[in-house]
Amino acid sequence: MSKAAAGSPQQYVQDKAASSGSSFYYAFLFLPPPRRAAITAYYAFCREVDDVVDEVSDAGLAATKLAWWRQEVQAAFDGRPSHPVMRALLPLAAEHGIEARHLTAVIDGCQMDLEQTRYLDFPGLARYCHLVAGVVGEVASNIFGRRSDATLRYAHTLGLAMQLTNIIRDVGDDARRGRIYLPVSELQQFDVKAHELLKRQAPWGYSDRFQALMRFQAERAHRLYDEAFALLPDDERQAQKPGLMMANIYRTLLTEIEAGGFQVLHQRISLTPLRKLWIAARTHLRGR
Repeated sequence: MSKAAAGSPQQYVQDKAASSGSSFYYAFLFLPPPRRAAITAYYAFCREVDDVVDEVSDAGLAATKLAWWRQEVQAAFDGRPSHPVMRALLPLAAEHGIEARHLTAVIDGCQMDLEQTRYLDFPGLARYCHLVAGVVGEVASNIFGRRSDATLRYAHTLGLAMQLTNIIRDVGDDARRGRIYLPVSELQQFDVKAHELLKRQAPWGYSDRFQALMRFQAERAHRLYDEAFALLPDDERQAQKPGLMMANIYRTLLTEIEAGGFQVLHQRISLTPLRKLWIAARTHLRGR
């Protein structure tokens, strides 16, 4: 058990982050305690809001819950937090540059999930990714100790690359929920039909058309990883090392999905916890 008291807001966010099994958690382990407390509380907030969309099947109820979270964010920044996540996060917000807009952006992104199941083109998808991943990258970089605007651009670009990796991994899972994040214009470009994705089954499943579409998605994600790394100033690499850990875990996952022929329709491919920890530790030692 951690040093946080049982039943405390700090224990609540620790449990929430740990139970998610996310790659982010393994990067948090290498942070000094004050920064780890801040990123854990912020990540727990993101999980709470994201779970509203993923776990509440009634869209009306989910919308009501998101509206409650908007009110809770406002109340918290007015000095009246009630949820354990906000009670853990608020005392750390000012020190780490976390503002109400950073939290409402995540809620806005989840609201899009309730209202939209298709994206016509990549710019539309990128807007969604900005809300649910770019802003998260910005907050994370602030907590890690960002000093320059170049690092802010790095964080947003890396957030986009990682969210696109999520989208590639979750094509089957999302289709089961009736969602297709791959842009309609790109489905048309590769002659992949939406109803084919939603069926998630052979014989069409892993067709040459689907493979070509997914290679196109993966190549764009790789370009964005390279672009993000190039944007990160050398003198900020040490501070931003946890972000590099997450990037290396996600990019390894992307490479695994590619090597396996994009078998993402019938399963959710993931790395083992031990492998994630090993990648994080290797990045910590090598600094990149």
